[in-house]
Amino acid sequence: MPYLHKKYYMREKDEPQCEKIFKQGYSILENHPLLRHLDGDVYMRGKNTYEKGSAATVDKSGDVHINTSAKLNPKEWAYVLAHCLLHLAFKHFDNDSIPYDEDGSFHKEVWNKACDIYITRFLRDIKFCESMYDDPAQHYSIKLDDEKKIYKHLLYLGDTGKKQEYGTNSPMLMDMIGLDHPIVYKPNTSNKFSANFALSIAHSVTNAVNTAGGHNPIDPMARDTSVMRAARWFLTNYPLLGGIAASFKIIEDYEICQRDEIHIAAVDASIGEIYANPTTNLSTEEWKFVLAHEFLHAGLLHHKRCLGRDKYLWNVACDYVINDWLLDMKVGAIPDEGLLYDEELHGLSAEAVYDKIVKEMRKFKKHATFRGFGHGDIMSDRGPSFGGLGKEAGHKGVSLDEFFKNALREGYDFYSSNARGFLPAGLVAEIRALSMPPIPWEVELGKWFDYQFPPLEKHRSYARPSRRQGATPDIPRPRYIVQQQNIQNRTFGVVVDTSGSMSFRQIGLALGAIASYGISKDVLFVRVVFCDATAYDAGYMAPDDIAGRVKVTGGGGTILQPGVSLLEKAFDFPADGPILIITDGYIEENLRVTHQHAFLLPKGNKLPFIPKGKVFYFL
Repeated sequence: MPYLHKKYYMREKDEPQCEKIFKQGYSILENHPLLRHLDGDVYMRGKNTYEKGSAATVDKSGDVHINTSAKLNPKEWAYVLAHCLLHLAFKHFDNDSIPYDEDGSFHKEVWNKACDIYITRFLRDIKFCESMYDDPAQHYSIKLDDEKKIYKHLLYLGDTGKKQEYGTNSPMLMDMIGLDHPIVYKPNTSNKFSANFALSIAHSVTNAVNTAGGHNPIDPMARDTSVMRAARWFLTNYPLLGGIAASFKIIEDYEICQRDEIHIAAVDASIGEIYANPTTNLSTEEWKFVLAHEFLHAGLLHHKRCLGRDKYLWNVACDYVINDWLLDMKVGAIPDEGLLYDEELHGLSAEAVYDKIVKEMRKFKKHATFRGFGHGDIMSDRGPSFGGLGKEAGHKGVSLDEFFKNALREGYDFYSSNARGFLPAGLVAEIRALSMPPIPWEVELGKWFDYQFPPLEKHRSYARPSRRQGATPDIPRPRYIVQQQNIQNRTFGVVVDTSGSMSFRQIGLALGAIASYGISKDVLFVRVVFCDATAYDAGYMAPDDIAGRVKVTGGGGTILQPGVSLLEKAFDFPADGPILIITDGYIEENLRVTHQHAFLLPKGNKLPFIPKGKVFYFL
């Protein structure tokens, strides 16, 4: 909890009424299960708060200065305090967080406003106290889930940040003091405010999930065993799996392990339980390895991906892949027994390993998982199903599988944004595949492709025999082939908006779908142009190269006409070749496209003109 300083002391009965009201607001924050863990030093009647309309400011050293003369009620004071302290917890003063321009500068007033908008939306989402401002989502068309995106959007709108509508200082002043010199941390040092807040989130998630599942939120995790020490380590030190760890009830019960023949550990993801054999003499470091192994089984939905395969052999295949990753990631210590690992299988997916196992089924049937010989440590065939958080209260809830996917994806986002260690490429690919949502515009886009590229006509040919009979090998037999001329003419162009307001995830989502349709429609090559302030011609490439190996360039303003004109005037691009334009809609108002064309936009965005071609919206 932030420490409350006073520059003078007096008896409580002599304290001014305005300061009493402020301290009531301070108490509200002090009792909040999540925000009470925010760090900082709060000074009553501090500096930089003397202008009209000023309530509070925060500086990069962690000091919050309060103008107790402001006419606010206790809930509004709690809101102001949380707002200022969240600037510290969200790293808004950190040099690594600031989106610098190409010349190394940044607009501090715009950055302050972007951070204020982000915090305002965050506090609304968690329904904390009384906001003094309108919902910013009513005034901005983008999703307000990233400060850098908000900053770029404000610059796009021409907002200079002179008016700070969502801050806690005077409307004409910034509430963040010290942005002229952002914080640069020395080696082996980091933002303590952010670290403490991340820890409080982990504990809050643990309590919330345990309460929803009917578990005791205190006693199980408080046991001082090797298993529980390992489990607590994930909550506080390993964000990739911390969210999943918080959702599980770990059961150390010898009778259950004996009944279900669990030698070391097993996981039942359908009911959110991990079974650990307390008689196994493993250290805390070894239990970290075992628990990470079981968490990944659940997070990657191995219990759902078995499909028609042999369940035990599928479990063995998944074990080989997970153990290979954990060795690369250096999580915990390798147990002396129960480890399935083979260097020859390094880098393979679970599906590829399974295919190899099937060829040598007798050999692999003898291998043991962490549960033991002949038994998989993925247990999902018994017990009641975990239907969803809050479902019994009449809410739709979140299924446990969806919770696992979200927890793993958010853990990966934290890892990638904070450069927190090494993750194997195979694990990254599986996390991305799980977190990719279904694309509702696929069917509409598919119809557009069918119209542009109807099925190829086939004709009979005797040029090359398709088959021969053993009795008459010299008699050629006809087969159907596709006209080569038709194949060569099947191509289309893609203009990709790579401006700062366009998310690379949005670009990847759209390019991935386009690539899959190109392959299915016998398109040999696609002409790709990336476009921001200028056009960059990536040339022709095979459809399967688009989604995987294209290096996206650009990042400036959004002008698409040069890219469209480049395609339409290119001597090697068909005169009737269709063009797909991927953009977020923040483009020029007079874009001219003469070829058959279509637009792909994020849902909720719109074009600044009435389009002549089709428009597809994706989430």
